[in-house]
Amino acid sequence: MSKAPDRITLHRKSAELELQFGADHYRLTAEFLRVHSPSAEVKGHGPGQAVLQTGKQEVNIKRIEAVGNYAIKLVFDDGHDTGIYTWEQLHEFCQNREHFWQSYLDAIQSAGASRLPDDIQVIKLM
Repeated sequence: MSKAPDRITLHRKSAELELQFGADHYRLTAEFLRVHSPSAEVKGHGPGQAVLQTGKQEVNIKRIEAVGNYAIKLVFDDGHDTGIYTWEQLHEFCQNREHFWQSYLDAIQSAGASRLPDDIQVIKLM
């Protein structure tokens, strides 16, 4: 089991969660945390049951709740509030953020999906 972060700071304006593990500081976006939620709604109940999260680019974190001495629960402004993020998982996200993010971007592209919420339309001008 990983050690708890020394500090957790929610930056609502930039929609980022800042985590400090010793001398190391990391920032994870709300979108990153939302699409990588450890909840059954996102991960599924078994192998191959994960549900690709789309349209979460504008999501933010409303609040953070402690879960014992081992995790936090994040409450997002899109209503999602069932993911329990353990210290170990958060540390892994921080250490391997680029890998997790690129995998997500690849999945979005492969699915022909979008990070933009459904109520946002983008028109490309030549």
